[in-house]
Amino acid sequence: MQFKVNSFTDFKKRLFSHNIIVYIALVIIFAFFALTLGSTFVSVNNILNITRQTAMISIMAVAMTFVISAGLIDLSIGSTAAMSAMMVSVILRETNSIALALAGGIAVGVVVGLANGLLITKAKIPAFLTTLGMMGIVRGFAMWITNTAAVPILNPNFNFIFGTGNIAGIPVLLYWTVVFGAVGYFMLNKIPFGKHVLATGGNETAARFSGVNTDRIKIAVMVLSGAFAAFAGILYAGRMQAGRFTFGEGDELSVIAAVIIGGTSMAGGTGAIIGAITGSFLMGIINNGLILAGFTVSQQMIIRGAIIILAVAIGSRYSHFKSNKSAESRKAN
Repeated sequence: MQFKVNSFTDFKKRLFSHNIIVYIALVIIFAFFALTLGSTFVSVNNILNITRQTAMISIMAVAMTFVISAGLIDLSIGSTAAMSAMMVSVILRETNSIALALAGGIAVGVVVGLANGLLITKAKIPAFLTTLGMMGIVRGFAMWITNTAAVPILNPNFNFIFGTGNIAGIPVLLYWTVVFGAVGYFMLNKIPFGKHVLATGGNETAARFSGVNTDRIKIAVMVLSGAFAAFAGILYAGRMQAGRFTFGEGDELSVIAAVIIGGTSMAGGTGAIIGAITGSFLMGIINNGLILAGFTVSQQMIIRGAIIILAVAIGSRYSHFKSNKSAESRKAN
């Protein structure tokens, strides 16, 4: 028992240290762009614009934290967001009912997530291959249902609540980020579900022998990922006041980078919701700064790719360090 307490305390200290590094990086990068770009970058309007741009990535990063913590990966989130946005826009066009549109959009995510989870657990197809295939399937459906045409959303209430609105001078998208972040934090840290997710990703065999239904946990995190991605698609639709099949293209890379930068190990078994949101905001600052600095799209892609590689490398070294420390603790006890 003493070993477990010491290990958990040690883990919290190391995770806190990792998050401190992320916060320092955030400050340094922000200061760099502030000094080089001046008032264009640090203006209130630009900062609020960064929060709008990162809201969807942050929400998907919250769910991806559960997925990666459970030892899985989900590459279909961007396509799910696009399909949800298209579904919402079509339902609003036909019925003008916000409730029906929300139900239809979230249902898309739940169905995709459930399909992913069942293929992973029942058909025993690796998560990478499952979600890679699903990414193409769902994006294809998003293109097919309107023959690649954008569908405008003319309901002002929907657009205000889920995209363009401001309350007390703060974008509604930031409120949604806080809500989903709080929900994710509670689920991961305050209820047994979160512990079961971490146990599944940390050592699936041990978790199973401890009574954790690991297949059910895997299905649950994939459904969660699909539902959160679908809501991100709803926010895309509200912000852009239309549904487009191009929404979410490349988001899976930004989301994974945000999660890894935030302190979640690609090996599974660890997770940090606040870190993931911080990582998302860090990616948003970098993207915004590169655009304002005049970098081309191709150059931005190169830099983002390099950041993802660096983030995974740091995450791998962090996981290796954690494994070595755990082994040393077992020997000492």
